[in-house]
Amino acid sequence: MSDDATRYEGSFFGRRRGKPLRAGRAALIQDDLPELKVDLSAVPDDLGALFPVPVREVRLEIGFGGAEHLLHEASENPDVGFIGVEPFLAGLAKGLAGVERLGLRNVRLYDDDATQLLDVLPEASLARVDLLYPDPWPKTRHWKRRFVSDQNLGRIARTLKPGAPFRFASDIDTYVAWTLAHARRSPDFEWTATTADDWRLPWAGWPGTRYEAKAIREGRKGNYLVFRRL
Repeated sequence: MSDDATRYEGSFFGRRRGKPLRAGRAALIQDDLPELKVDLSAVPDDLGALFPVPVREVRLEIGFGGAEHLLHEASENPDVGFIGVEPFLAGLAKGLAGVERLGLRNVRLYDDDATQLLDVLPEASLARVDLLYPDPWPKTRHWKRRFVSDQNLGRIARTLKPGAPFRFASDIDTYVAWTLAHARRSPDFEWTATTADDWRLPWAGWPGTRYEAKAIREGRKGNYLVFRRL
């Protein structure tokens, strides 16, 4: 049976391992991840209880890649709790290394399929959800693997507080159009843009990411969409 057939709509697709991790990074995953990982069997009704420091709200970043944005946001907002999801081991190790280097106590991580986490988070428990430069699956036959789907937008909507933003960034025009089409037909979201700069310019405080810098070098521009939970 193919991998596609064994997964439901919206699941994570792709390899979790790339090049072998250096010994130090591998040790971080073995030693530090168990302490920081969100236990799906024991998610509290108040997500603030996940953190050893008081937080006024909790935000989720799906697929944090090299963790540049996650670590920047957590450093700039010590009174906000951040849950970062990254199934790829190289990115996960970078996130763990950054949390240790910066001494962050307001970050928790999850290293598997984001849909599994979304399904157990309390309703209306998140103040923001970010999906930044996700895998675009550019071949038409693979578009069904894109994380943005009717089902996953429903998952995100369930966990967001009313009025809270879902933010999406991508340099791939077909994925931007795909996301706009799905979000605009959703009964749970409205697109907040009123001028072209609202999606052409990065958000205030945006630190940039390594992937974004590569896209710019290759002549592609990012698009930055914000949808409000109705």
